[in-house]
Amino acid sequence: MKQVVVASNNPGKLRELGAMLAALGIEAMPQSPLGVGEAEEPHETFLENALAKARHASRITGQPALADDSGLCVTALRGAPGVHSAYYAGSEGRRAERDARNNAKLVSALREIPHRGAYYYCVLVLVRSAADPAPLVADGEWHGEIVLQPRGENGFGYDPHFLVDGSRTAAELSADEKNRVSHRARALTALAERLKRAMG
Repeated sequence: MKQVVVASNNPGKLRELGAMLAALGIEAMPQSPLGVGEAEEPHETFLENALAKARHASRITGQPALADDSGLCVTALRGAPGVHSAYYAGSEGRRAERDARNNAKLVSALREIPHRGAYYYCVLVLVRSAADPAPLVADGEWHGEIVLQPRGENGFGYDPHFLVDGSRTAAELSADEKNRVSHRARALTALAERLKRAMG
């Protein structure tokens, strides 16, 4: 498999997945230039949403498609924002505006809570066709804690508030560092192993 459609319009995800797939010798084709709009994500699990997005992109393009569904899960908030991470504080506005509102809501919810353990979760689904009866599925987790003051200029989403090694937030890591240790990197490593086995 030399090319896959990446079923996302999120520029941060496209950058990360594109770099990771390139390291495997696979070209990532963003879905938008191929005429694929955003798929509905009505489900309450990351897996169901990722599968819906992958099938949607493959159905329209006729190509293999890879979809990611991921989010931040905070223990003290019973797993929230979870599958609603991207629109935790509403869907209005541009991505940067939504990120700012999401982070403000998260900080407000945790301000009086002393233990702020959290993890990013990612599930990747690769379908070889829209009707693929046996999609390849892999997931990954990245554990840390939430800090109330944002730090760092890299990454996206909740990265400025996600402390990962006791001293730096995800937004203080370089792209290369993040791509080696993140939830998405771990899921893609696992998916690559499954893909190698499937291809013999």
